[in-house]
Amino acid sequence: MGAVGLLFVGAVLFINGAMLLGWVDAKSAAPINFFVGALQIITPTYLIFTANGDADTILSAAGLYLFAFTYLYVGLNLTFDLDGTGLGYFCLFVVLSALVYAGLNFTRFADPGFGVIWLHWAFLWLLFFLVLGRKRDGLSRYTGAVTVIQAWLTAWVPAFLLLTGTYAEWSVTIAVALAVIGVVAFGGLYVVMGRGAAPLAPSAPSTTGHAAPV
Repeated sequence: MGAVGLLFVGAVLFINGAMLLGWVDAKSAAPINFFVGALQIITPTYLIFTANGDADTILSAAGLYLFAFTYLYVGLNLTFDLDGTGLGYFCLFVVLSALVYAGLNFTRFADPGFGVIWLHWAFLWLLFFLVLGRKRDGLSRYTGAVTVIQAWLTAWVPAFLLLTGTYAEWSVTIAVALAVIGVVAFGGLYVVMGRGAAPLAPSAPSTTGHAAPV
């Protein structure tokens, strides 16, 4: 069930990244944020209520609410043209939470693939904190590009692997590949476009938990 949510996380990341790059009008991006935000409320609520007290299931599902509230916050900001500062500082809260979930995936859940994916998401939320909370508009175009790339690499690909039952055999490979991409590709991308501003709309990332949604 959670893998379905992860698939649509890829969709909302792609749209929000495209918005930051100026490809999509800001208000037209609001509906997908509401749709996926609602889905990410329903999914963890169902998982928690059917967990029968299993601590690991509840712990994983709880992380999904971070993303649900991010999407709903984005949707409201876009709809009512609100200042993005509050959303930016909420993203800082999520950065710290994402780092905890990364550590849990490496240790408690023994899932290096999602351990690295959570680190990617922490980096993405950090960028949104800088752009929205600290008004670093010069990073907006770079943030949009990172968001678009992460939509495919950290959501769409692992979602289909989970849905087809092949994720487990690729977990270590995913961890290594994404670790390299995170350092090399995003570092090189910053050199190319890190200081280039783009039209900024009050958007933010999103994701799921080992929360991958499993």
